[in-house]
Amino acid sequence: MAASSPLTGIELINCAKANAKKGTKFAAKQCGYGDPTQFLNAVQDACQSIGVDIDELQDLVSDPHPAKVISGIEIAPETPTSL
Repeated sequence: MAASSPLTGIELINCAKANAKKGTKFAAKQCGYGDPTQFLNAVQDACQSIGVDIDELQDLVSDPHPAKVISGIEIAPETPTSL
C-alpha cells in the first residue's frame, strides 16, 4: 500500500529497500513521493543521517548470495596433548 504522505527517516529507508527491485518510479510511489528525483534525494539524505552513503537505489538491495568461503588446509596437531 502506498504511503499517503512522503515517508522520512528509517521508514523511508525501509520502504525504499523493500521496493527497490521494482524500480525507482514504483518505489517512489510506494513511499509517498510523486517525483523520483525528489525521492532519491530524500533516500540519500535519510541514509546519510544514519551514516550510510548510497549512490543509487540499487545500493539498498542486499546481495542474496553470500560471499563464498574458499576452504584451505587445516593445520592442527594430531591430538590435544601434542600442542
